Amino acid sequence: MSGLKLYMASVTGNVEIKKKQQKILMTLEGKKFPFEQIDITSDSAKKDEMREIAGDPKALPPQLANGKDYLGDFAAFDEAVENETLEEFLKLK
Repeated sequence: MSGLKLYMASVTGNVEIKKKQQKILMTLEGKKFPFEQIDITSDSAKKDEMREIAGDPKALPPQLANGKDYLGDFAAFDEAVENETLEEFLKLK
């Protein structure tokens, strides 16, 4: 289980979560980074996996991991984009 993973919710009533997920998706796709989209709404085991990797039993999507290494949430991703350190943040370098 290696590679970049984006844990997200395809079904959510939370507009803020939708916006954050869209920004991450657009950025990763725009930069052509290979990643796996994991929908936590279709399988509760995936939600548990996301929360275990994040180390937070109440973690909400979106969350990012590279293999079993937790990378961070939207705030950490956004900071890496702003600081132009996205590849390092995603552990792609």
